[in-house]
Amino acid sequence: MEHSLFDLAMPWWQFVLRAVAVYVVVLLMVRVTGKRALGQTAPFDMLVIVLLGEAVQNSLIGEDTSLLGGLILAAVLLLLNWLVGFATARSRRLDLLVQGRPVVLARDGQIAWEELVKRNVSYADFETSKREADCRDDSEIDLAILETSGRITVLRKRD
Repeated sequence: MEHSLFDLAMPWWQFVLRAVAVYVVVLLMVRVTGKRALGQTAPFDMLVIVLLGEAVQNSLIGEDTSLLGGLILAAVLLLLNWLVGFATARSRRLDLLVQGRPVVLARDGQIAWEELVKRNVSYADFETSKREADCRDDSEIDLAILETSGRITVLRKRD
């Protein structure tokens, strides 16, 4: 029996259900692990992203290897991503749930060490952001914020 690129190993709605379930669970897991999980760009972070995709692949596709099954999954995942963007742009409450809030890491030259630890921000990463803002010393910091994207924004005190 010849296998066709369009012969699905399960009903199309199971692909949709699997995609929704995996999308929601992975979104929650990424959200729980904190902002720095995706904000950092070190090689090991890229490895985690690739392995995460590989880890959920069987949950998405099951035994199916058809072109149509892959296209259904891709369409559903892109649609879900668009829907989350659409909904979070229109609902502050949902946006806070999905994105979280920015966190103050330093104010008026005083570093909030407990926040750095709580948010898994290394002092080396904090120092890098200070240098990017041309702050040579902690006392030059007006405000340092861990953005919802995982990026650290440092604002210098004005002269």
